[in-house]
Amino acid sequence: MWNPIEHRVFPHITRELAGMILTSHPFMKELIEKTTTKAGLKVFACIFNKVYETGRKVVEGFKESMRIVFDQYLGQWNYVAMPEATIL
Repeated sequence: MWNPIEHRVFPHITRELAGMILTSHPFMKELIEKTTTKAGLKVFACIFNKVYETGRKVVEGFKESMRIVFDQYLGQWNYVAMPEATIL
């Protein structure tokens, strides 16, 4: 689930990327990994080479059989679909 402390790194990453022409994924990864803060935070990044299929539809009865658990901070973006049998 989403961690509010991790969210604090985004402005630092944005600052590192500011004014740069992002020509490739490896170059962007390199810039992101150069991000640090005065408090000593270091950023590690990885690139997933998975091809994600677009336009997929959910199976019939998904809404009835799955419980959607929304994150308490940014629930409109972060949520988990859990089968009814799963216990937190």
